[in-house]
Amino acid sequence: MAHLSGTDRSQLLLLPEAVDDYVGPNNPVRFIEAFVDSLDLQAVGFVRVTAKATGRPGYDPADLLKLYIYGYVNRVRSSRRLEAETHRNIEVIWLLRRLKPDFRTIADFRRVNRSAFKQVFREFVILCRQLDLFGRELLAVDGTRIKAVNNKDRNFTRTSLVKFIREADEKLADYMKRLDLSDADEEKASGSNRSGGRLAEKIAAIKGKRDRHKALLDGLDRTGEDQISLTDPDARAMARMTKVGVGYNVQLAVDTKHKMIAGQEVSNQVLDMGLLAPTAKAAMETLGVDRIEAVADRGYFKIEDIEACEAAGITACVPKPIRGPAVRGGFFSKDEFRYDAAQDAYICPGQQALSARYASKSRDNVKIDYSNRGACKGCHLRERCTALML
Repeated sequence: MAHLSGTDRSQLLLLPEAVDDYVGPNNPVRFIEAFVDSLDLQAVGFVRVTAKATGRPGYDPADLLKLYIYGYVNRVRSSRRLEAETHRNIEVIWLLRRLKPDFRTIADFRRVNRSAFKQVFREFVILCRQLDLFGRELLAVDGTRIKAVNNKDRNFTRTSLVKFIREADEKLADYMKRLDLSDADEEKASGSNRSGGRLAEKIAAIKGKRDRHKALLDGLDRTGEDQISLTDPDARAMARMTKVGVGYNVQLAVDTKHKMIAGQEVSNQVLDMGLLAPTAKAAMETLGVDRIEAVADRGYFKIEDIEACEAAGITACVPKPIRGPAVRGGFFSKDEFRYDAAQDAYICPGQQALSARYASKSRDNVKIDYSNRGACKGCHLRERCTALML
């Protein structure tokens, strides 16, 4: 029995199939079409919504916005890849009605209407709220780092600039010393001194590079910033563990009912500390609630930020980070010692009671040391508890 075979590609069809037949009734592109058509693009902030009476016709911003949202949903961010989708992707062909804008048009649309996109996302969240897709009770806040169009070699921190200037001064001093020696040798010997000429060129190159770095350092002193990026001025060097050299810290607030994003904020702050309150407050505004709960990991723990959340009506649940010299040394943290008020003693991880032994005063504070020498001497957890000799 033969295998199934397709139709001849050159076969002419009397009644060609409609593109609409390839897109099912529940396909997400139909929602994208309905959502964009319901927007007042001029009120949102898009330019060139009304076509000009003269000149070459341009693309409707609504069509380009549909393409952008489709790429956002399907993780297609490159303008060149979006252009390719308009030629081969049946969903995009249906969505744009066979329009094929080139990548420059797509990129220019993003650049010119940058401020309007945030309002579009806000309108989408409001629509989801009207459809009762948000629980509006609990938010989960977290951040991710995205890469900027800025090479690491074009990002300079204050420390790296100071280090380069110091090393350049040392090199210049060494080259000047060698140049003086070269001049002395030239007086003794006849002929041209090529070594001295090469040294002079190196000195001029280092001086020029040093002056450029000094200008960057002076710029940091004027602005009070800790680093500067030459290609993308707003981008910052991220922590090494994120695997993003230079980029941004994107904060997301997710409603836990259907795991939908309720708010997003973009920051160039390297750490998450201090970003919980502004992210949660922006989500609260969009959701239209006066009080809400928010959870985040220990990287967000900052007393001032938690107080700001409470003042805004946000109940923040953030675990306290485990810090201190004991933890860095591999010992038990303070949280693993439980205080027993009835005995006025601390119960250690070995389940032994540590009573108050010594008290010392410093200004207005009293420091009390708790210990149990008898129990500590024979404890099998002693190496994880202290390095002191008993």
